Formats: sequence, structure tokens, C-alpha cells
Amino acid sequence: MARAALSTGAVVDIAVRVLDESGPAALSLSAVSGRAGVATPSLYKHVRNLAELRALVSARIMNDLAEQVGDAVLGRSADEAIRAFMTAWRQYVQRHPHRYSALIQSPEPQTVDAGTRLLAIITATLRAYGMEDSAAVHATRCLRAAVHGFSVLEAEGGFGLPENLDDSYDLLIEVIIAGLHAKH
Repeated sequence: MARAALSTGAVVDIAVRVLDESGPAALSLSAVSGRAGVATPSLYKHVRNLAELRALVSARIMNDLAEQVGDAVLGRSADEAIRAFMTAWRQYVQRHPHRYSALIQSPEPQTVDAGTRLLAIITATLRAYGMEDSAAVHATRCLRAAVHGFSVLEAEGGFGLPENLDDSYDLLIEVIIAGLHAKH
């Protein structure tokens, strides 16, 4: 990439490629600048430090996840939307395990917009179950914990028994749906 084409967005693009190819441990300003063909100090025109780069990358990942999940639930409601939501989230992690493992899970100023977008998708999906306000917050936490936990365990090879993982995930979806109906 030519120096003239370098921008904050381009730096994030390169960082995401580093993640995809080498994993989160490989993400460094040096790795990004090497890929960009510039000296590391040149990156400081676009990002303050590695922490900011990680936050920007996390926002990109969260936006990508929100887009995929949002597209999946569009036009669906209730059980069908929950199935689509959970399936799309898992598929994102399966396709991009390194990106997902680099996602900052705690609130971060750079990720507020992306997190708000993802949260809006979840809460809209839960309205079909009559859940709003604090009930929606509790259900969102449970849904996120279930999807995140399964997906991370799967990506890290944490399921050693021979049973089919798709069958296990289908069961998890049904358990979540049953729980949402039980709270209705």
C-alpha cells in the first residue's frame, strides 16, 4: 500500500488482515506498518497507539457482526429471529475466529456505536416475547453468554466429545427459545 493511500480506515483494514492471517497475538503497530510499507511512526498520524488500534479494530468487527446478524434477522420475528440471530453469530465466529477473539468484550468508547447497533438488534428481536427494559437486559445477557460461550469453546476446540456440534447448537437454540417463552 502506498504511503499516500494510508488512512485510519486503511490502517484498520491492514490490522484486520494481520488478525485473519496470524491471530490476535500478532497484531502490533510494527506488523501493521510493515504490511503498509511505512515506518511505524507513520501510523501515529492515523492511530495514537496500539490500544486505540485494537479499539478501532474491535469496532469494525462489532459492526461487521451487527451487519451479519441484522441481515439474518431482517423480516423475521420471535423464534425464527432468535434462530437466525444465534446462527449468524456462530457463523461469523466460525468464519473469523481470530477477529472474534480480538473483539474487546468490555465497553470501550470506540465501540459504543457498534455495540449500540448490535444491542438494538437484540432488543428488537426480544420485543416479540414481550420483553422490554430490564427483562430485555437480562435476556440479552443470557443470549449473548450462550452464543459467545458456545462459539468461543467451538473455535478453541473446547468440545472433545464425538457428538455433532450442530446438533448441540440446535439444542442450545431450543433451550434459549424455551426460556424466552417461559418468561413471556
